[in-house]
Amino acid sequence: MNTFKRFSLFFATNIAIIVAASIVLNLLGVRGYLTAQGINYQALLVISFVWGMAGAFISLLLSKKITKWTLKIKIIDRNHLDPQARMLVNMVERLASKAGLSKMPEVGIYDSPEINAFATGPSKNNSLVAFSTGIIAQMSQEELEGVAAHEVSHIANGDMVTMTLIQGIMNAFVIFLAKVFSWAVAQFMRGDEDEQPSYFVAFAVEIVLQIVFGILASIIVNWFSRQREFRADSGSASLAGREK
Repeated sequence: MNTFKRFSLFFATNIAIIVAASIVLNLLGVRGYLTAQGINYQALLVISFVWGMAGAFISLLLSKKITKWTLKIKIIDRNHLDPQARMLVNMVERLASKAGLSKMPEVGIYDSPEINAFATGPSKNNSLVAFSTGIIAQMSQEELEGVAAHEVSHIANGDMVTMTLIQGIMNAFVIFLAKVFSWAVAQFMRGDEDEQPSYFVAFAVEIVLQIVFGILASIIVNWFSRQREFRADSGSASLAGREK
């Protein structure tokens, strides 16, 4: 994927986040959080929540399209000429039916030597299971079935939506705490009571705090992610058999 496409994708996604968050905040009647008396914490909480969730959910909604585009995934079906590709489609279809999914996920292959497979998509009925050429070449059919069952379990468990909610909440807390502490630092550093706090100082401190709090939040997100992975492993054992 060339640099122009990467920039275009990044730019378009961020524009979508800005537009969506702005529309929601306008509908809620929230214009800002700073008043003559200081921070309006209720307004700041609403702003933080909207911005945090907007980024997470727009990324979720676009996840399948972005993944297809960035990895150049080729969607396959049961009519594919390659018998191994047909085997993967039939395998995922069988596992999806066993997992109780009302709609079979799309199945795709992307060119990469890494041993990898993943599930993505905004919902159970709009999902994708993708396999690298590396994992197809190096794993047996039984091993691939265990991997496919793991990914189908992620979809059946609604893990994409669950992790998006957790990420959105963490984003909101990062934004809220960074703004509160940066404003407190700016207030502390002003010369006297009549002097206005330095907005430059507040902005600089906020950027640093967002990075620090973001790292701390990622630990929590990763902990939840591990729990979902263990649950998907359990689902894989149920769908494909423990030996696989």
